[in-house]
Amino acid sequence: MSDAKAKCARFLPCRQSRSVAQHDDTTIAVNLPNALTIARIAATPFVAALPFLESSTWRGVGFVLFLAAAITDHFDGAIARKHGLITDLGRLLDPLADKLLLIGTFIPMFFLQHPVGDRVAAALPWAHPEASAFAFETLAGPMFLPWWVLAIVLGREAFMTVFRQIANRRGTVIAAIGPAKWKAGFQFTWIGAAYCWIFVRTLASEQGWEGSAVWSATAQIIGAIGAVTMIVAVVLTVWSLWLYLSRYGGLLLRAPAR
Repeated sequence: MSDAKAKCARFLPCRQSRSVAQHDDTTIAVNLPNALTIARIAATPFVAALPFLESSTWRGVGFVLFLAAAITDHFDGAIARKHGLITDLGRLLDPLADKLLLIGTFIPMFFLQHPVGDRVAAALPWAHPEASAFAFETLAGPMFLPWWVLAIVLGREAFMTVFRQIANRRGTVIAAIGPAKWKAGFQFTWIGAAYCWIFVRTLASEQGWEGSAVWSATAQIIGAIGAVTMIVAVVLTVWSLWLYLSRYGGLLLRAPAR
């Protein structure tokens, strides 16, 4: 074998292994958990827009899309942890997808469930024809979605995003605590109940079901689930924030790690 061929044979495996490694990195970057997260981000504009259409069909599609997004939010992380598929791309996209979905669902919920005469809603440049028509029906009366509830939930999410970044710069990773996980579960149930109610009430109106005993019971069940989970989610939002601040608040006074 000539020297040229020997050198080629010696370096060829290295080049092949390098090529395989690059292929593996690409495969990992577009693995199943990341694909589910990207799909959740892609579905969010439709989840946000479909409840505004005055059609039970499209509102039903929006409800199903939200359920799919909520389910993938659980399984993408579980699959990544179980099979060792955690990537930098996943760490970047997963929290982004969560926050986009949260904002995307609260926009139609506020427009369709805000109290009559809500000052924030009145200050907005556009009002939906069915504004305030989809408050949860409960035994205590209609349960609306006031602006201050959105301020608490979205303000807490924004604060924790910044707080985690500050903690990272100081060498501390703030892991999710139990009450925060419970908060997320109740939050998703609350949003799911709202989307279900918007769809079901529209369908009942189209089909002329309103006024029947079955319809009244259905409305009360959905309304009870939505109202209770909304209250619990807001309480857990405040409580989990207080726990985070009590445990990690001192990081705000510590100098960033070098």
